Amino acid sequence: MKRIRLLHAPIRAVAIAALAMSFAGSVAAAAGTQACKQRVLREFGWRFVSSESNAVEIHPGHPCDRRDLAEAKAAGDLTVAMPAGLAASERERVFDGLLRHPATHCAYGFALGAATRRAVDRLVDNRGFAFTAVQIGWIGFGASGSAHDGWTPIALFGRGYKPRGGNSRAIDAFYGGRVRAECGVGRQVAQYATQAELYGRDGFDSQFDADEIVIGTFNRLHRTRSILLGSSAGDFTHDGRASAAAASGRQAFMGLPGFVFHVFDRASLDDLNNQAENFVVYDVSAQAAAALRRHGGFEYYNDRNREIWSLARSLKLDKSKRLFERLLYERDTALRAALSDDARVTVAKIDRLLADPFYRGFSIYVHKLGIKPVGFHIARLLDRNPRTPFRVELALHNLHTSLYDRYVAYRLAQCAGTVTDVSRGS
Repeated sequence: MKRIRLLHAPIRAVAIAALAMSFAGSVAAAAGTQACKQRVLREFGWRFVSSESNAVEIHPGHPCDRRDLAEAKAAGDLTVAMPAGLAASERERVFDGLLRHPATHCAYGFALGAATRRAVDRLVDNRGFAFTAVQIGWIGFGASGSAHDGWTPIALFGRGYKPRGGNSRAIDAFYGGRVRAECGVGRQVAQYATQAELYGRDGFDSQFDADEIVIGTFNRLHRTRSILLGSSAGDFTHDGRASAAAASGRQAFMGLPGFVFHVFDRASLDDLNNQAENFVVYDVSAQAAAALRRHGGFEYYNDRNREIWSLARSLKLDKSKRLFERLLYERDTALRAALSDDARVTVAKIDRLLADPFYRGFSIYVHKLGIKPVGFHIARLLDRNPRTPFRVELALHNLHTSLYDRYVAYRLAQCAGTVTDVSRGS
């Protein structure tokens, strides 16, 4: 049996391998022909070249650290050198291994991130997708009713819906219709819409049953077949503090769901409508990703959040509307000019904390606040609920486990019967 050599592996191979342990352990690699497996790998970004060596040489590089696939290719990442005469059984083993390779999950992150941004951009552009504190039902479809927007109720008081007449048509209601929902539903819609953008309309409609695309309260989703939290979700990644994602790099964060929530108990809340913010990760700058890796994930920043809160509490200021949002995020010059000398010293300390790349370059989508860096949300919540600090955590998700498996299986099935030349390089 010929040896398979792993060359130029990332320095963080151990950390990335640990994250891969939470990824799919049973990806549908056995399905599909060798030609289709190679084609799917090429579409993810792998480049196959001929080699004079007797061994397969895999050069994964550092794709999780790149901005996009073009940058990864320019850096020489995702390259496999294969002997021309490699036996079919060995080629099969190489392709199956690559479909499970951590670098392939990073390459999948490029596609997933792009799909997330397409979905979120369309949701943000729809001014008819609103968030009102008082509305009839948990989700409000207006006078025309949910059927007009492609949804059918599965629970009372607007607490659960599934698509009727096509999954894509149901998502279109949030892209262009008039719907009201809180940020938890906004996160769910963004997650489903990401899959719709990833698969395309036909794929999203054909590959997911209507009762797998459920929106409503999170408790309701647990009792359904929802691909997010129900019986179709499969295996979850448990990385609330983002230590594994941070170790892997920026592409490991793309599209992940999470929440910003209060540290102290409910009695500390002044604004119940802002007790938490549900989000999906929209993008992560190289600097933010490096800072997260350096500090081992979110916990370091949750400590900084508490320090920011404590400093803000010490300021003796007239609590005008959006005070901290204007002072710390918008950096309102009139507000800053009016500060006392002592207050200026305190604000300067907060500024230094918020200058960290994580607060500036970790961009999240929260309905109906749009796409903002985490620093905006920390400042905003100082106004809404000043008696408690807030934490940032990732939610349970299956983007790199069950949903990755389903996507690979779909791509292999799409390819079946269309590719016959497995030996041609790319």
